Amino acid sequence: MKFRSIAIALLGLVVALPAFAQDRFPTRPVRFVVPFAAGGPSDIVARLLAPHMQQTLGQPVVVDNRVGAGGVTGVDVIAKAAPDGYVFGIGSAGALAISPNLGRGTPYNPLQDLAPVTLGVLVPEPVVVPGISPYRSLQDLVNDARARPGALNFGSTGNGSMPHLAAEQLRAAAGLDMVQIAYNSGGQLATAILRNEVQLGFADLPVLLPHISAGTMRALAVGTPQRVSWLPDVPTFRELGMPSVDASNWHGLIAPARTEPQALAAIRRAAIAALQDPDIRAKLNQQGAIPGGNSPEEFGAFMRSELAKWGEVIRKNNIRVD
Repeated sequence: MKFRSIAIALLGLVVALPAFAQDRFPTRPVRFVVPFAAGGPSDIVARLLAPHMQQTLGQPVVVDNRVGAGGVTGVDVIAKAAPDGYVFGIGSAGALAISPNLGRGTPYNPLQDLAPVTLGVLVPEPVVVPGISPYRSLQDLVNDARARPGALNFGSTGNGSMPHLAAEQLRAAAGLDMVQIAYNSGGQLATAILRNEVQLGFADLPVLLPHISAGTMRALAVGTPQRVSWLPDVPTFRELGMPSVDASNWHGLIAPARTEPQALAAIRRAAIAALQDPDIRAKLNQQGAIPGGNSPEEFGAFMRSELAKWGEVIRKNNIRVD
């Protein structure tokens, strides 16, 4: 009887071992998909987070750049990956909230095919004018634009880009008639503003901050809920009576839908630990980004609100991709 009891106990241990092994995550390297080229905003965020997440997870976290279609290609790789936790990534406002509302949409549904992990960073999108501009305030710009319909040009990085949609919000809020001039990149847009080829433009704060600091550009307003530390004297659109101008870029961590709960929780713990690290927060702030770190539920609700907001702007203005 004693021998039989030992045998039964050993058998139970053998049966339990696979279940225990399944609970361990990760047991091999994890792939961190970035939908943009090395050196871009999403890539910078990912490469700051990855080493810290690797320490927390105890396995290599390998950054994998999958470039194409304004971030859509990389997000599609994430959406179609096996939901075992070994592939997760980062997505921007463009691929997760804007592109799904443009043209034929995207090969994935961001709310059905992806699991929100946490907001990585929020990137302010101020409206700026050249340093030589006569506009000292947003009201100066609005007054002149109303007095001379169609005379002012605003720069963008193409139809449906964040700078374009932010300008459409401003145009609607203030009742302005302005002409869009599109450029191929944020760098080209910044150069056009510096040269006064366009009289105003929105862009990610990291692209504009060196020029604002040098006095060669002037920020008139910012679309964040509160003023930002980099531009303490620049009012928000809300303060100026235009709360509907609500434009900020952002980059969030996502995983395939139906990712195993234990794996998803482990990835989120590692991401939050990285985003709370003082050194990483300082480096993100140096890039002009506000560190995130909210819950999956909060980030999911944020994604839904951004999809609805930009969808409405796109539909109201009948915006088509180039």
